[in-house]
Amino acid sequence: MKMIKAPDSYSNLDEFKSIFLGGSIEMGEAENWQERIAEELKLFKVILLNPRRDDWDNSWKQTISNDKFREQVLWELRAQEIANLRLYYFDPNTKSPITLLEMGLFNDKNNIVCCPDGFWRKGNVEIVCLRYDIPFVHTFDHLFDWLKIYLS
Repeated sequence: MKMIKAPDSYSNLDEFKSIFLGGSIEMGEAENWQERIAEELKLFKVILLNPRRDDWDNSWKQTISNDKFREQVLWELRAQEIANLRLYYFDPNTKSPITLLEMGLFNDKNNIVCCPDGFWRKGNVEIVCLRYDIPFVHTFDHLFDWLKIYLS
């Protein structure tokens, strides 16, 4: 397993399958669930594209004129475009508007969605997944099982 975090380069992804780790971050408020994924998949030949940036600064203005913010958003969009699989996780303790946006932009069968009970828009997420035939799971345990089958 290799993890590439924003804003690091991910130009050579042909070696292994790649998974974009989209989901709740909420400016650092959500649990670091990406590390749980990495630990669970540590023995697999996979590249994880993790948008959780180590040097994120909550004081950055989220505007197109902010170079760091623009770099982050463009990194995430390109990573989603080129990843073999996009994983979207909705933490029940967050609103995750950007994850909802991203799932809407990339609503195809190259996704897996994990949305536990308690997420404020779980019904919307389930309906979109059903409508577009996107694999959907309710728990991390089921997500891990699904990912291990996908990577085997």
